[in-house]
Amino acid sequence: MSPNTEKKAGPVKSSGPAFLLIGNLGKTHGVHGEMDLQVYTDFPERLKHGKKVYLGEEKTPIILDTVRPANKIMLISFEGYNSPEEARLLTNQEVFVKTTEVPPLPEGNFYHHELIGLRVFEGEVYLGEITEILETGANDVLVVKQADVPELLLPDIPDVVLDVDLDKGLMQVSVLDGLRDGRT
Repeated sequence: MSPNTEKKAGPVKSSGPAFLLIGNLGKTHGVHGEMDLQVYTDFPERLKHGKKVYLGEEKTPIILDTVRPANKIMLISFEGYNSPEEARLLTNQEVFVKTTEVPPLPEGNFYHHELIGLRVFEGEVYLGEITEILETGANDVLVVKQADVPELLLPDIPDVVLDVDLDKGLMQVSVLDGLRDGRT
């Protein structure tokens, strides 16, 4: 049950974030107010004309006008920003979506923010809490921390992650030989 763990989006749990980062605005492009968007979401196809997103620390709502892929980025424009001069005001802003506005993942798949904070057990033994998720390419690695105990790094693979119960805030794992470095 390896979680599909997108960094920034998903349904909100009670302790989850209200907004999730999906990208960062770069320079302007062309003469119609388009901008480069460095995309952080695994689901850029969700960015469409008319979608509301939120900019910057203040999470200012703004509506997407045009969206089109361009190499490893997307070119986007916003309603009311029709020239490079207007769009330039938005340069270097982070782009967010509300967690309540993204669709759920298929059964058995989870977003990163849903896993952060889960209490991790091997049988009845408490191993700690997931504090971070490292993306390694092959599979994600769950960082499990417990006070006064070295952190535990667990690969997010079916042999290790046995069960995830978001409602109870629990993850059941099987720690493979060699993964307990510094732990007894």
